[in-house]
Amino acid sequence: MANCPGSTSPANGKKTSVIGPLLLVLLIVLVIAVQYAHPEQYLDQERLRQFGASHRFLLPLMYLAVWTVGPLFLPGLPITLAGGVLFGPIWGVIYTALGSTLGAGLVFLVARYLARDWVAGKLAGTRLVCLDEKVARQGWKIVAFTRLVPVFSFSLLNYAFGLTRISFWPYLGATFVCTLPSTIAYVYFSSNILGLLQGKISPGLIIGVILVVGVSLIPVIFKWRKAQAGEPLDL
Repeated sequence: MANCPGSTSPANGKKTSVIGPLLLVLLIVLVIAVQYAHPEQYLDQERLRQFGASHRFLLPLMYLAVWTVGPLFLPGLPITLAGGVLFGPIWGVIYTALGSTLGAGLVFLVARYLARDWVAGKLAGTRLVCLDEKVARQGWKIVAFTRLVPVFSFSLLNYAFGLTRISFWPYLGATFVCTLPSTIAYVYFSSNILGLLQGKISPGLIIGVILVVGVSLIPVIFKWRKAQAGEPLDL
């Protein structure tokens, strides 16, 4: 990866910080749509869980397969939300954490060995061209930092880390551990969202919204603290 130029930041950091508010807007739109569309018979939570139980092995394998190849060309958030709806808060977190890690590993390997020049071209002109220098100094810690403070999108980082000097297994381990907070928040949120189809706003849904807003505010708080300290944003 090239040395860090004086380049502009990509829009992904801005997108990450507004995910929580956008989900709140989505909730409002969903509640209004439910009043007119009446999709309860198709998206009843209990029926979906029974469907998942009747396909105890096939459905999780299909979900893991989607997660493994999906990050090559799809955003991870819709897949994460589907995990909560289909499997609930516990198994949803387990399958999503495993699947997203497998997907991150595959994208990393593709970027490193199969599409290096293409990825480098896509990252040109963004602050992610600095990533290799930071990995050289901090190793897996920079992976942990960028996962816990998601200034950039999950999928974009998977490609970017493939161009750095970090080894595969430290990258994968740090990714698994440090994406768990956001995985738990979004899966817990989506595992409770179908109650809205019966016009119910459950305590679990409220907790889920709070968790999602909380993880979405992490980069905002981080940037604010950096600004208060007069320090530049380091990634």
